[in-house]
Amino acid sequence: MPGNSFGQLFRITTFGESHGAAVGAIIDGCPAGLKLSEEDIQPDLDRRKPGQSSITTQRSEADNIRILSGVMEGATTGTPILVIAFNKDAKSSDYNKLKELYRPSHADYTYELKYGIRDWRGSGRASARETLARVAAGAIAKKYLFEKCGTQFLSYVEQTGTIRTDIDLNKVTRKSIDGSIVRCPDKAISHKMLKLIEQVRREGDSIGGIIKGLIKSPPPGIGEPVFDKLPADLGKAMLSINAVKGFEFGSGFGGASMRGSAHNDGLFLKGKKISFSKNDAGGTLGGITTGQDIYFRVAFKPVATIAKQQKTVTKSGKTVLFSAQGRHDPCVLPRAVPIVDAMAAIVTMDHYLRQLSSAAGR
Repeated sequence: MPGNSFGQLFRITTFGESHGAAVGAIIDGCPAGLKLSEEDIQPDLDRRKPGQSSITTQRSEADNIRILSGVMEGATTGTPILVIAFNKDAKSSDYNKLKELYRPSHADYTYELKYGIRDWRGSGRASARETLARVAAGAIAKKYLFEKCGTQFLSYVEQTGTIRTDIDLNKVTRKSIDGSIVRCPDKAISHKMLKLIEQVRREGDSIGGIIKGLIKSPPPGIGEPVFDKLPADLGKAMLSINAVKGFEFGSGFGGASMRGSAHNDGLFLKGKKISFSKNDAGGTLGGITTGQDIYFRVAFKPVATIAKQQKTVTKSGKTVLFSAQGRHDPCVLPRAVPIVDAMAAIVTMDHYLRQLSSAAGR
């Protein structure tokens, strides 16, 4: 089965290519009665769109979203929602010479191995432009979950290269995240990250890093053992994002060096409510949410498209030197923050609806 769809009860199918006519998504399973307009979706797309700052690609796309189905008189009808954004600034000519060669660390070679053909215009479906559709779908899930459960999604750039913030999660807000073009809520560290990205760009290179995912006030009791644990589905969701090479949940790899007596989260009564001494588990136990905040880390490799010369081969097997032309991000992290939020929201929404349909949820 082609891998263009994600989710079970809240299911999205994305379509479109980087330099095709449009990109978009069909969202199936959104409950009826949610007040929804294009204005509810657009702000998240504006956080992801190209050309928003000096450290992002200067491709000029407004990414104006349109809702073509599933909404009537300002509310969802319970039927599939189709959202679409038309490409306005596609310059396929920038990629003409890619018809005959395979770019280092891109999907050019593997797409041709799989399909016998590939879309050389900016990577086609392998382009991060596909993530516009995910962000649009995620905006719908975020709105529903905030209204029903008060859940918020507050991912931010934790690390760029070796520069890292250790900011207290309780101090992270949407305002502090978006107050930095790097999307790091720590002002001093954000400034250092910006300088590094600017330096890397001048050198014709790129840099990777880590995004910290934070889900505040998630619905308690969601997650489906054994194979559909919430962290397992979050891991799949994050690893499906372009350039992601690692996923860590809760204490993650740091927990491997701890003893159980130090790692265990103690339970105690606070009035009539069960509380936890800390949250090394990351907000789930047995793959089911405790109601505590959920946190995880997502590692992004450096962007593969760089101006430095590299060796590669052509389709005919000739070795050539290649340097990328066109408009590209020196660091994907600032624009990837809303993508991480969106995928976290889609997973959470899907599991919330699955819980409502279960015996415990009725």
